[in-house]
Amino acid sequence: MAKRLISFGLALLLITTLLTPSAKAAGVKIAIAYEVGGKGDNGVNDLASVGLERAIKKYKLSRLDIREQITDGTLGDRITRVRFLARSKYQLIICVGSGYADTVKRIANEFPNTQFAIIDDESVGLTNVSNLSFATSEGVYLVAAALASASKSGKIGFIGDKSLSSASNYALAFSRGALAANSKIKVSTYLGESSVSDEITKQINTGVDQVFSTWAKSDEAISTVASFSNSRKKTLISGILPEQYFLNFSAGKKNQYLVLNKRFDLAVEQIIATEIAGKNMLDILDANKGIYGHRYNFKDGGLSVKLVNGGAFSTKTRSILEDLKAGRVKNLPNSQ
Repeated sequence: MAKRLISFGLALLLITTLLTPSAKAAGVKIAIAYEVGGKGDNGVNDLASVGLERAIKKYKLSRLDIREQITDGTLGDRITRVRFLARSKYQLIICVGSGYADTVKRIANEFPNTQFAIIDDESVGLTNVSNLSFATSEGVYLVAAALASASKSGKIGFIGDKSLSSASNYALAFSRGALAANSKIKVSTYLGESSVSDEITKQINTGVDQVFSTWAKSDEAISTVASFSNSRKKTLISGILPEQYFLNFSAGKKNQYLVLNKRFDLAVEQIIATEIAGKNMLDILDANKGIYGHRYNFKDGGLSVKLVNGGAFSTKTRSILEDLKAGRVKNLPNSQ
């Protein structure tokens, strides 16, 4: 499908367009490049695949027109695979995860008549690229409010991965969300690089009974919390799906309070729908850098929070959720 060129003037007025796909679904060639591990990872790839399968069924797409690829994680392999898909005339190439950012920048420049999408990233400033990201800071803000409301000790903890560029922004959003729900709450914050078990132990020993973790390198955070939980004293942990895939395992669920869900499946399904309709998802995400796409949030269903253990959310938490949906919570730090 020919690239839909966008004039500068028109670009300033772009909004997300989600139309009912036309009969053009037949013959539309779509490819998806998964992250390391591919399908069966219980994480980002499996969730992206759910969106693909839903689109195939909903729009009666032929599997002969669908191509799925998996990378070994190296830049060279990513470039080789995505370039192959572009040369093979796939009209829409969906790349799962920010690890594809450099690859998409290069290949989208080489193939300006091919449409690309990257899930969970908003750094590629090209008009044939839809950056489909998530307002994760908004989600962290709400999670903090929920934990602050649920804490019996009045002490909650944040454990972050320092290697993430967004780590400090998440920590800031967490503190703000907690205080919005409970002005007397005490928040312990830690950003680690190689290990977090010692810090979690320290937090729990000082009375923290609710921990939120963005640590996705291993199940170290959840296993450490689990080791302290017993019938007399219970500390619960919350995290983010799908990247913290180990939160899905039943062994750890009894020690969880809630999970923040990033709907990779919805992003994949909707970008396929817009391609079939001959449209694009091109909200202005950063006008100065020319970055377009869509940033999913609570209002559009791209973010959601699910309780794993415990009763219903507090009235204060539900009120903060409505404020987030209505755009009344201002000046949250960027998620990217």
